[in-house]
Amino acid sequence: MKAAVYHRYGPPNVVTVAETPRPVPGPSDVLVEVAATSVTTADWRFRASAFPGGLWIFGRLMSGLRKPRQPVLGRDFSGKIVAVGEEVTRYAVGQSVFGVSLKMGAHAEFLVMPENGVMVPLPEGAAPVDAAALPFGAMSALVFLRDIAQVTLGERVLITGASGGVGVYAVQIAQSLGAEVTAVAGPGREAVLRDLGAAHVLDYTAGPVVWRGDRYDVIFDTVGSLSFAQAKPALANNGRFVPLEFGVQDLMRAIWSWIRGGKRLLLAVAPDRQADLKAVAEMWRDGVLRPVVDARLPLAQIAIAHARVQERHKVGSMVIDMTLAE
Repeated sequence: MKAAVYHRYGPPNVVTVAETPRPVPGPSDVLVEVAATSVTTADWRFRASAFPGGLWIFGRLMSGLRKPRQPVLGRDFSGKIVAVGEEVTRYAVGQSVFGVSLKMGAHAEFLVMPENGVMVPLPEGAAPVDAAALPFGAMSALVFLRDIAQVTLGERVLITGASGGVGVYAVQIAQSLGAEVTAVAGPGREAVLRDLGAAHVLDYTAGPVVWRGDRYDVIFDTVGSLSFAQAKPALANNGRFVPLEFGVQDLMRAIWSWIRGGKRLLLAVAPDRQADLKAVAEMWRDGVLRPVVDARLPLAQIAIAHARVQERHKVGSMVIDMTLAE
């Protein structure tokens, strides 16, 4: 089978397409023929060994100290089950699914998933390309806004990087929770962000948003553009600053903010849970959440997708469509 592989850390062009053995499912696994997969921020960071905030050594221990331990990246996927292990009861051959491969490997024509993995049936009539655009961004936004920040009806929420792979879903989810959403993004993004549910849209190139005098109950920083010190002037009393990216030093700041009370720094790593993916699928099915795709590219152009993700100027998700010809 064809797969996108990398054998050393580096720029986008270290990822190339090669022939690799087709994986074989075990007794409690299913084999998925991948229809579409996304290149996410996580893929960029693993490929480049670009882990944020002093977490480099932890990232390398996880990914491989001297060279990549897993040569095929990719977590988000959609596709059709083409084989099942003899112990599998939840899924059947021919069923369309989408989900998250915790061991990566989704940037390939075939992927093995455990039956109890983070995977759900594709909603009826849904497009595989749209499904592959959802898991990373939508699940992250859901957990950080619903569970960590605990956004409630009527609160004011500021979202930085609002047009990115997490931001476009954060805008929709915050709005669905009853918040008044202010989206921060680059020039030319206002129309799409208002269409997604933002009440206000700020252009970050016009100056720091935290100097503009407004106060927010929650600031959700999806791109690492703010520190807690920078965010505090824009937080309301008892406001919460929730960064998607953080460093080791932020751990002590978070503890101190909890001890002092008032404005708080909340840190977390979003878990990949079946229940959260199911919630995302239901929100999509019910029209509460819709996928946002920056571009569809064939597997042969995956290095271009990596470059686009690393630039951090895309709108929504970068999807590799396995059905596109080279």
